[in-house]
Amino acid sequence: MRFRFDANQEYQLQAIAAVVDLFEGQPRVELDLTALALGPVPAVANRLDLDEAALLRNVQKVQSEQGLSADAEPQVIAEKIRTAQGSETARFPNFSVEMETGTGKTYVYLRTALELFQRYGMRKYIVVVPSVAIREGVLKTLQITADHFRALYDNPPYRYYVYDSANLSQVRQFALSNGVEIMVMTLASFNKAANVILQSTDRLQGETPIHLIQAARPILILDEPQNMESEKSIRALASLRPLFALRYSATHRNPYHLVHRLTPFEAYRQGLVKRIEVAGVEEVDSANLPFVRVDSIRSEKSSVTARLSLHVLLSDGTVKERTLTLRPGDDLSAKANRSTYAGCMVEEINPGWGIVRFGNGLELRVGEATGAAKDAVWEAQVRYTIEEHLIKQRRLKATGIKVLSLFFIDRVDNYARQDGIIRQTFNRCFRELQAKYGDVCQAVWGSPDVDPETVQAAYFAQSRSRSGETAYEDSKTGESQRDKEAYDLIMKDKERLLSFDQREAFIFSHSALREGWDNPNVFQICTLNQTASEVKKRQEIGRGVRLAVEQSGERVRDERVNVLTVVANESYERYVASLQSEYALDYPGQDRPPPPPNARQRVATRLNKAYFLSPEFKELWERIKHKTRYRVRIDSERLISEAVAALDKADIARPRVAVTKVQVEVKEEEALYALQVSTARTVVDLAGRYPLPNLVTLMEELMERTTPPVRLSRRTLLEIFKRTQNKQAAIQNPQEFANVAVHIIKDHLAEQLVEGIQYEKISAWYEMTQFEAEVESWQDHMVPAAHSLYDPLVFESEVERDFVLGLERRADVRLYVKLPAWFIVPTPIGEYNPDWAIVMQPRDEHGESTGEQRLYLVRETSPLPN
Repeated sequence: MRFRFDANQEYQLQAIAAVVDLFEGQPRVELDLTALALGPVPAVANRLDLDEAALLRNVQKVQSEQGLSADAEPQVIAEKIRTAQGSETARFPNFSVEMETGTGKTYVYLRTALELFQRYGMRKYIVVVPSVAIREGVLKTLQITADHFRALYDNPPYRYYVYDSANLSQVRQFALSNGVEIMVMTLASFNKAANVILQSTDRLQGETPIHLIQAARPILILDEPQNMESEKSIRALASLRPLFALRYSATHRNPYHLVHRLTPFEAYRQGLVKRIEVAGVEEVDSANLPFVRVDSIRSEKSSVTARLSLHVLLSDGTVKERTLTLRPGDDLSAKANRSTYAGCMVEEINPGWGIVRFGNGLELRVGEATGAAKDAVWEAQVRYTIEEHLIKQRRLKATGIKVLSLFFIDRVDNYARQDGIIRQTFNRCFRELQAKYGDVCQAVWGSPDVDPETVQAAYFAQSRSRSGETAYEDSKTGESQRDKEAYDLIMKDKERLLSFDQREAFIFSHSALREGWDNPNVFQICTLNQTASEVKKRQEIGRGVRLAVEQSGERVRDERVNVLTVVANESYERYVASLQSEYALDYPGQDRPPPPPNARQRVATRLNKAYFLSPEFKELWERIKHKTRYRVRIDSERLISEAVAALDKADIARPRVAVTKVQVEVKEEEALYALQVSTARTVVDLAGRYPLPNLVTLMEELMERTTPPVRLSRRTLLEIFKRTQNKQAAIQNPQEFANVAVHIIKDHLAEQLVEGIQYEKISAWYEMTQFEAEVESWQDHMVPAAHSLYDPLVFESEVERDFVLGLERRADVRLYVKLPAWFIVPTPIGEYNPDWAIVMQPRDEHGESTGEQRLYLVRETSPLPN
């Protein structure tokens, strides 16, 4: 197959025009003797006759046409460099184009180069890339677009090649050629003093290669320039003595002279990329082991901290994953409010190695976790990805689309070794699913019984960890012929990979494919790495957002087809929230509400003495000022019987790994939201996999550590457990059994408390003098309150504000008071702080007063009807 390209896509033409129009007024440089630089190093050079003022005017015009903020002054990079003539300052402007991944960024900048040649005669280009993977991707695009561009531009004289320090004749050709020259270089090939390009050599008759490049005044095309922002990188770029630089990325760090922007939200809305689904795979109702995950480590001048995710006991008795900031010496048992973490203290946080060590000897690196059923989650992810792959392939086979799935793994050894857990899990799950999807296997691979090893391919960049983990690579110097074949297939032969003649359909990688590589027919991305990966989710999904192609190489624009499913090892809520936060960082302010008016003015409100000294308030205060105590009687046998009866009927969830799928949609205000398309479905049952704790001790802890704290005798708790018929649930999921049991016990205890409570006044009361004469707050947190003890009145939420406005609109409200925090009523289930005291004078159906007054204590605030 051969990729086919559409030359008339409006969004790409806009990006090209934005750059070409920057040089309006520049005459076309035709090839003649004046184009040959007459210096120590002869070359056919690029030329720009516009001065900085003219360029800035063009920039501002383009930015205005593109709906972007106009730059007020020119932005140039200036560095001292060494040339053939000696030392000089290289000054060159930079222009930025921002395009979402998968929308044809490489196509756009290559076509822009040819357009600049056609319009202005600019002919020397260097594409600078930060990595080998991106270099291979650029080279592949140059190869597959060659015929398209030659036909589009009437066979222009252009050549492309990768810079090779062993073939310096390319550099001489680059300098002296009168055609369009596109040379692709990695930043590492010219950013160190030892690089061949910086040394004089006999192979060039004593000339220095970089001087030849400098003499040509190349135009730099920076692919992913956010990876070239260090001082060293900037010096290296300046050393090429460029005419100017064009910067192309989806995530600029410094968008010098931004002249075009295609945001991910706009690309999504226009259907220029695949829609995204997230299948969140997570443990549910499974808090039986002490879970710890190291999310990040932060080192500051005087302290070092770690962000850890723990299973925290909340005041309502539920156990939820929460992320906390901890320091050396912190006790996880206290932070999580659970004795399960007893003896687990943060002993050391080591930023250099990225490790947190605990008092029990456990060490975890950033991204690692313990206490989770990681193997079970991985199995669920792998199985779900394979099944999703086969379902889509069954659906799309008739359209000529070959489906690919990409797996990101946590450690190379977990796949590359023959006994690696991920490799074994994939092979087992694939074999098990073949029986269900034999028709798909027959149609794609020619047999319902397929060897799983034959449908896999992998690419791992060369690396060696501090722990001595085995290094694997699939490259020109790979370990085997099969490794080299896999490298060529993944990195160089995209068309072959998309053919049904090629068996491989499941691609595995560690980190090398997270940037610079993509494939239009990646329909599933499975993240078997740790949830807390430092790699951005935008980078991961970027490998598969490009629109799919069928066997003839044509793009498929059917939205039903173009759906990328991310199988994540976390909840879909967390995944979508993380993705949204990345967009918020890359596009600051686009999804944030405007600041409220008068937000930061401090004002004071004073006690309304007319109300404070009125007979109505004095009478009100006499009725509510007294402090009280209570007595209550508990029937233990009744409590045990009722709790056991309810516990026997309770549906106690089994611990499990579940998957929930959502579609990611874009709101008008440039924010993401999740549209759930499937209910949570259990894919792995974890029941019975955990050691059985002392359930009485666990229930006792939950009774005392949740709100309100309650203490029952161990004998009572033991008796409830002995009598229940639901003991199997305790074996299957002890933590959830204890949670449910405690909720039931507290509910039935509360019923008895309410029935049997008796209040009596004590010889103490709240004094009117405890009200403050003046209260200070923010102006935007105050509302006019003519019938209140304070006017204006301080509100704590919009609900309270609406409540006050409702009171003010009612003729039957005589007086109301927002009771201060010190006004407490003790109850068996905790201290009670009523929000409001309201005096109302009821009226009849004609609006006339009935002559009586009623007092209301309001616990929870809610809006009143008009």
